[in-house]
Amino acid sequence: MTVSSILQGKSKDIVTLTPASTLGDAVKSLAEHRIGAIVVVDPDMAVEGIISERDVVRLLNERGMSVLATPVGEVMTRAVVTCTPDEIIPAIMERMTRGRFRHVPVVAGDRLVGIISIGDVVKHRLEEMERESAALRDYIMTA
Repeated sequence: MTVSSILQGKSKDIVTLTPASTLGDAVKSLAEHRIGAIVVVDPDMAVEGIISERDVVRLLNERGMSVLATPVGEVMTRAVVTCTPDEIIPAIMERMTRGRFRHVPVVAGDRLVGIISIGDVVKHRLEEMERESAALRDYIMTA
């Protein structure tokens, strides 16, 4: 199975910010949409960075409440690990585990087309295992 199979089951809406958005805007959007990370993009939807709940908590601890007025472009993670829709899920699971991050933007060419979380990956893998188990049960019952 590929990343595109996960994206098919998700909303087509992608929550993004621009580098000029403030960290306060990011906090509001994270809370409103009940998500753990937001991709920062340019006008052509090219990935420029990512900001997560963990980043916000760390920044608030280090700099205090005044950091909320800071443009996201100044505090976002710039070295974003991305994937493509045709990558296989086990490879993405390994990348996320090894890198210790929970969100991966999905790009096609230079454009953001989605974002997947470790929760999406685990859910998809569990559903896949359930299908395999059911197929084995059916096979055994008919043998």
